[in-house]
Amino acid sequence: MATSVGSTTTIRLPWAPLSVSVARRRLQEWLSQQGESVDFIEDARVVVSELVSNSVRHAQPLADGSIVVAWRMAEPGVQLSVTDGGAETMPRNVHAPPLAPAGRGIAIVEMLAHRWWAERTSSHCTVHALLRA
Repeated sequence: MATSVGSTTTIRLPWAPLSVSVARRRLQEWLSQQGESVDFIEDARVVVSELVSNSVRHAQPLADGSIVVAWRMAEPGVQLSVTDGGAETMPRNVHAPPLAPAGRGIAIVEMLAHRWWAERTSSHCTVHALLRA
């Protein structure tokens, strides 16, 4: 496992459901190259899937019709970030009832990540998640 803080990998993807699988695959390839464990890679894949899915489902694209997905080594593990054009509300855990068909994305992120947070400007919103390696 790489422990030093490195440069950020950034990919610009279409604001579309297909981008979930692209982000998941590219992150898996990068984490494998970093020597991360299979369990850690799977947790990171789930988190990036939830962040990208939430962006496509609940937010607007950036001005060019895209979202930006980024990751980097950060103490104590890996920081994942998804930037989109924002929504009317900030991302939050909505505590969906057990039989609800949706609404568990941020709850899943909370369960798998060390911490998560969102930042909003007038033109975009970025949701970050920090996973412990």
